[in-house]
Amino acid sequence: MTSSMPPLSNLGRPRIGITIGDAAGIGPEIVLKSLAENESLSSLDFLIIGDLAFLRSEADKFGIDLELNSGDTPEPGKAVVFDLKNLPESVVAGKEDAACGRAAGEYIEAAVKLWSEGRIDAIATAPISKHSLGLGGYKFPGHTEFLAALTGTEKFAMSFFAERLRVVLLSTHLSLRDAIDRVTKERVAELIRFTSAELAKLLGRPVSIAVAGLNPHASENGMFGSEEAGEMTPAIELCRSEGIEVTGPFAADTVFLRCNSGEFDAVIACYHDQATIAVKCLSFGRGVNVTLGLPLIRTSVDHGTAFDIAGKGIAEHSSMMESIRLAGELAGTRPARSAENAA
Repeated sequence: MTSSMPPLSNLGRPRIGITIGDAAGIGPEIVLKSLAENESLSSLDFLIIGDLAFLRSEADKFGIDLELNSGDTPEPGKAVVFDLKNLPESVVAGKEDAACGRAAGEYIEAAVKLWSEGRIDAIATAPISKHSLGLGGYKFPGHTEFLAALTGTEKFAMSFFAERLRVVLLSTHLSLRDAIDRVTKERVAELIRFTSAELAKLLGRPVSIAVAGLNPHASENGMFGSEEAGEMTPAIELCRSEGIEVTGPFAADTVFLRCNSGEFDAVIACYHDQATIAVKCLSFGRGVNVTLGLPLIRTSVDHGTAFDIAGKGIAEHSSMMESIRLAGELAGTRPARSAENAA
């Protein structure tokens, strides 16, 4: 499919498509709050992908002063809604629901279509409920796999950006026992190569990577495990011989802080919580989930639907604001697509 809109470099202002996520969660609230307090987002243009009548109702309920306009293209200084009109009249906050799950899936599909048509340059997504998504007929475990399927992407990885700390995950939603089995020379080397290439594209420069050890103290020379010596070090040495700037494995209790201090551009973590504990301790509420490997830029919040506080008007929106801001920043570093290579 070719792009029907001017490339980013011709427009000068990144255009961000924002999906509202599960309407029964806090997604609509944090999107509206973010755009109503958009001083830090004033250099971006937005296209909210959702249900206009519902969003107007939510803005009124929460006392959010934001004029919402219907349209299919971002307009400078305006909050434009690409209106799918796909929610029932009554949405019960905090309740998993097939209609909300189906609507959330349709927002994601619409966002990818808008990107493929060249109407937006990046996507920032509010949280969805995996269970509601399934009830709505979509059999994906989450955004990452859904977006990969929509864009025909075979290689992708979850990462988190939290100011100077960037973390890429070797495995995501697995038991710890299964995650340990994923720590092999082949998988570690493949992720190092992938991370080096994808981050270089996103940041517009070569990057340095550290690898976190699996065991306490990165096994202390084999005292507490064999994975570092048997699998991880050979993978690192192989990638270094290929010209990649990568070091480790380092003790996981200090390597994330070292990255946050600027010693490395990114850390490869061995399993989900090894990464997310570090990100949330160092930058809770400001961390952003970035999917690596997609042909489009996609950012998201570092939290879920928070059904327990949905509808109460008390949701914190800093991570949503940061995900929108980062989507714009990354869109500004990516070369503009030509008609030949647009998805």
